[in-house]
Amino acid sequence: MTRIWYACAVLAAVSALVPAVAATPEEDAVLATVQAMFDGMAARDSAAIKAVLLPGGTMVLMRDGKPTQMMAEAFADRVGRPGTTHNVERIHDPLVRIDNDLAVVWAPFEYLIDGKVDHCGTDLFNLVKKDGKWLIASVADTGRKDCGK
Repeated sequence: MTRIWYACAVLAAVSALVPAVAATPEEDAVLATVQAMFDGMAARDSAAIKAVLLPGGTMVLMRDGKPTQMMAEAFADRVGRPGTTHNVERIHDPLVRIDNDLAVVWAPFEYLIDGKVDHCGTDLFNLVKKDGKWLIASVADTGRKDCGK
């Protein structure tokens, strides 16, 4: 019985270290585009954000149960304004689905201001592949203040 318990414990420890499904290079490329947008946001660099956006893309940000809609370029301009706070958005456990030149990323997120969670929720990215490059066509998110509760 001890050997069985030991074998189960070792198997559980090893499986915790190995992802259930390894990301494909194409999934990595999709996630790299999303991360490039986050990096541009953190740097307050509207040009870097726009570089990964499909022109004419849209944003729908849910706040207090109400949608705020804007063009993605306007979002980039707003986030790219100079400021004194350090803002970081990070996702975890992303679900990535790809069909040819169309991809979707669904992931929980946290938005930190000066290292403290300001809001959290779920991000939904729609991406298209244009001229061999993944671009964000639209973003929707839920923004809640009840993070960690």
